Amino acid sequence: MSATLWRNPVAIGLAVLFAFVLMASTFTIVPETEQVVVLRFEKVVRTVNAYKPKEVFGRTGAGMIAKVPFVDRLVWINKRVLDVDYDNQQVLSSDQLRLEVDAYARFRITDPLKAVNATGSVGSTEERVRDALQPLLGSSIRAELGNQPFATLLTPERDRVMDNIQRRLQRLATQYGVQIVDVRIKHADLPDGSPLDSALKRMQTARQQQAVTIRAQGRKDAQIVRADADANAARIYAESFSKDASFYDFYRAMQSYRHTFGADGGDTPTGSTSIILSPNNSYMKQFEGGGR
Repeated sequence: MSATLWRNPVAIGLAVLFAFVLMASTFTIVPETEQVVVLRFEKVVRTVNAYKPKEVFGRTGAGMIAKVPFVDRLVWINKRVLDVDYDNQQVLSSDQLRLEVDAYARFRITDPLKAVNATGSVGSTEERVRDALQPLLGSSIRAELGNQPFATLLTPERDRVMDNIQRRLQRLATQYGVQIVDVRIKHADLPDGSPLDSALKRMQTARQQQAVTIRAQGRKDAQIVRADADANAARIYAESFSKDASFYDFYRAMQSYRHTFGADGGDTPTGSTSIILSPNNSYMKQFEGGGR
């Protein structure tokens, strides 16, 4: 009877089809970019090609694997870097300004077993992890920006703020077997209208006050420098007088003449004023040999 069965082309075709289905259900090829969790009766049996830091492409656990047909079920998880968006949400800064924030985070699932246990095995694991991370990213952004004034986001301190958000998010995302690769704020703007105008006015007032403080400090420093210079000049004059009193007297008299007669560009222009002095006037004694 079996010989007759094998002569039947329909039976042969069914046998070949059954063998093909059996092989397809037994053997699977895992690519380099995927990691697999094998479930048997919805219980984890093993993981295949799980992510490892600094792994060499071509030397991972990727390739052909065998499973129990019709019993084992495979959960596929991407090994590449994925992203989650935080689109145009309002966040309150520490100076009570409502900001419209657009940000994103990049992450990688590094523990597939933990990701499956935390999110379930039905549907796309990446989408479930992304849906779980989105509110965590929002809470991390609100918590960090709530401790920062708006002006911080306009300075190089913006990088430090994003690093703080990444650390906050990483602490929350560990439960999903996720490594946060990066967090970036694309923009954090004030909404149009009176809040923006009032914020810009406050920023302008703060900068003007800062400029007044800087100018006052500059004047203070200039007065100190001039006072030190005058003190040094007086000391030098005193030392000169003690060394040669007659020369010092002569030098001071020459300076007085230059200023009086306008030779040094003083208040009295040369040739515009006539000065009449007595021949015996002591002011002109340096022209008479110093009065000696």
